[in-house]
Amino acid sequence: MDAIILQRRERQVLHDIKWKKFLRRARLLRYIPFVRFAFASGSMATGNVSKTSDFDVLIGAREGRIFTTRFFAALLFGVFGWRRTRLDRHEAAADKVCLNHFVTRSAYCLKPPYSDAWRAMYRNLVPVFGKTDAVNAFWESNSGWMGERTRYAEDARHIGERQNIIGRGFAWVLSGVLGNVLERALRFLQMKKIERSMRSVPADYRPRIIVSDVELEFHPDQRKFEQ
Repeated sequence: MDAIILQRRERQVLHDIKWKKFLRRARLLRYIPFVRFAFASGSMATGNVSKTSDFDVLIGAREGRIFTTRFFAALLFGVFGWRRTRLDRHEAAADKVCLNHFVTRSAYCLKPPYSDAWRAMYRNLVPVFGKTDAVNAFWESNSGWMGERTRYAEDARHIGERQNIIGRGFAWVLSGVLGNVLERALRFLQMKKIERSMRSVPADYRPRIIVSDVELEFHPDQRKFEQ
């Protein structure tokens, strides 16, 4: 019994340490244009962390700017060495931000099939960035399959509602024709890269990959979610 209690305490301490590190890194979200909200997901949401755990993030992006949002997110977290890439494994992936899911308003609701693992994770998503109405709109869109209606509650882990002046400045510059051109170019380049990288994913991993103008989801190994 003492060993179990000690193990739980150690895991809680590790969980707290990782949250502090993640929130310091998540502040970069304020510099990224077109981010509506961001949730901590995966092990950070469920509390099932280990020393090699990464930081899964679900990002809500503005309609028509999902590829631009992903580009800036990958660029900023990559510059600081905080972005997890598909080649990172085990210790190399520890404490890196995994940008594996981007959604726009029309794709807030998770696509089926659903499982208890997906329900558990979505019920425990932690909003770390974004306005309350956007966060609640996301949860409302998923309330049917989740089996419950979740609303935002005050949380010290929430780092802010909107971008700083730099993020807002980029959004202003890229909101018009220039932004449309950039979005199309980034879409073309990213689609090519995604197609190449997905060829190496083993079929028995039952990958859950969605690539469209309204949603980008990359869960190459979905076996743990099918329980």
